[in-house]
Amino acid sequence: MAFPEDFRLISFLSRLEHAVRFPLSSSYPESMSLDTLFELAGKEHRAPFMQTVLDYPPLRGTPELLDAIASTYKNITAQDVISFAGADEAIYASFQMLLKSGDHAVVITPNYQSLESVPLSLCDVTDVALDEDNDWALDTGKVRDALRANTKVLVINFPHNPTGALISRQQLNDLIDLCRERGIWIFSDEVYRLTEFDPADRLPQLADVYERGISLNVTSKAYGLPGLRIGWVACQDKLWMLELERMKQYLSICNSMPGEFLTTVALNARAPILERVMERSRRQLASLTAFLEKYPHLFRLSVPKAGVLAFPRYTGAEGAEAFATQLVEQAGVMVIPSVAYASELNTVSEDFLRIGFGRENLDEALAEMGKWLDKRGA
Repeated sequence: MAFPEDFRLISFLSRLEHAVRFPLSSSYPESMSLDTLFELAGKEHRAPFMQTVLDYPPLRGTPELLDAIASTYKNITAQDVISFAGADEAIYASFQMLLKSGDHAVVITPNYQSLESVPLSLCDVTDVALDEDNDWALDTGKVRDALRANTKVLVINFPHNPTGALISRQQLNDLIDLCRERGIWIFSDEVYRLTEFDPADRLPQLADVYERGISLNVTSKAYGLPGLRIGWVACQDKLWMLELERMKQYLSICNSMPGEFLTTVALNARAPILERVMERSRRQLASLTAFLEKYPHLFRLSVPKAGVLAFPRYTGAEGAEAFATQLVEQAGVMVIPSVAYASELNTVSEDFLRIGFGRENLDEALAEMGKWLDKRGA
């Protein structure tokens, strides 16, 4: 395949998201202002922020940032962390340092496209599809069957984007056991961790529990701070982290000092920030679920266990893509058809819609969507 190919989801969003009245598609919670961040974290941080010198931070991140990130793990130290310009740079750099021609990777589908496309640009890739007819369940036996003698990495993403599905702790242990006995890395996209609606469903971070586990996280999802553009990778393997550091030398080199300062503040005050995010998410998931239940002939939802995305099946005659096009053109409400999650590896159903429920104006957006549905006789 040609790489980089068109990133279907990002292309879809870039054409419409900032122009429509109601982007009912956002993958992150309502963003907050600097004032709100300082209210939650403590006003004493405002003056030091204003006095921040706009210099280059260290390549891996400031010591304060790395300490704050490490504090979110159990068995990770600041020496086991590298910060990046968002999650996508971290994804690209990690696979460049994990994979080469002759290797093999296994990825879960559907997925955030770079988790598939970057490995595909480097080596052979096999997918394992979640079961769309069984609440997006993962069959770990299919993962076992997909492994080859030259499999280098298993790529997982739980809580899952875009379905909000989770696996059990036993399933995670089974995956670790499969990979440990073969020396396979696990790259774990954990950007929606801490958004579980039932904390009992929360999985440990891979970097904490597996010596070849690579944990990816970012400020945008659980913390509702996408504008900071700070992501990170954590891993216990110090030799591989040195390779990852060298890769970053050819990419962003370092983040912005204001972004690192504010991320440090946010992570050190994560309890009230997470509480703010989850209070709204629980309330708004209930609103969205109630709305979709008004139209049982059009939508069937596997209720997400985490995150701020729902992925209902659309059962109308015209199909999900045509429905989404008409909705945005006629009502100014944008949802994302699952064609944006098309895979090079297998056929991802085009019958689904990605709906984001994290924005504060959700009820207003749903009201507009409801008026449009009722007007067309839905």
